[in-house]
Amino acid sequence: MNFECLELTIENQTAVVTINRPPVNPLNSQVFQELGQMFEDLENNEEVSVIILTGSGEKAFVAGADINEMASLDLVGVNKMNKKSRSVFTKIENVNKPVIAAINGLALGGGLELALVCDFRISSEKAKFGFPETGLGIIPGGGGTQRLQKFVGQGTAKELLYFGETFKADRAEELQLVNKVVPPEEVLQTAKDWAHKLTEKAPVALNMVKTAVNAGSNVDLESGLTIENTCFGNAFATEDRKEGMKAFSEKRDPQYIGR
Repeated sequence: MNFECLELTIENQTAVVTINRPPVNPLNSQVFQELGQMFEDLENNEEVSVIILTGSGEKAFVAGADINEMASLDLVGVNKMNKKSRSVFTKIENVNKPVIAAINGLALGGGLELALVCDFRISSEKAKFGFPETGLGIIPGGGGTQRLQKFVGQGTAKELLYFGETFKADRAEELQLVNKVVPPEEVLQTAKDWAHKLTEKAPVALNMVKTAVNAGSNVDLESGLTIENTCFGNAFATEDRKEGMKAFSEKRDPQYIGR
């Protein structure tokens, strides 16, 4: 597939996926199609251990959905677009590798929804966040009403969703929507530093942690513990577990192979 809206670089087991629709990188049907294919490809790429997702330029990570496209759709068309966006967001959320959002600017509406499905979020000090949909006569359609409340609680989620006001990076950090706030020029490098640390971990173990946390967040505690036990067994059965424990005993760095 030819990617017209995305750019990809791979270095040191880290893939950097850049949404390139300047100046504000809005999401449209083509971007969703390309993101879905890109993450499918990266999931199956054994040379990639961590994925960084960012936006081109300095103005926006993703400033929301492409309103021009959305305004031209009827109910059938917009439902088709929403179905695709939900599918792609779920794919990114559950891809078998850690995903880091490098938020270089505006993360509004669908852009914030996209950031929330990543495992980690590194934000520029100049970034701004928000769900402005009620000001357009709509509501978030890519999971925002559901995922946001898991981060900030129902009361705060309703405040952010109802009023639709934008807020700065320090507020996002306070709400634990982002993991770290750094100067604009350090966003991508900080994400790469985090990625490098993750590449030193056992890939299957990271995947099993992600599976246990993601799947466990949607079930009762007892079911979550069962999921955790299954993931624990899957990690324990790997060659990497043997290597990790052997390296610990021998006081050396482990050499993981992802099996």
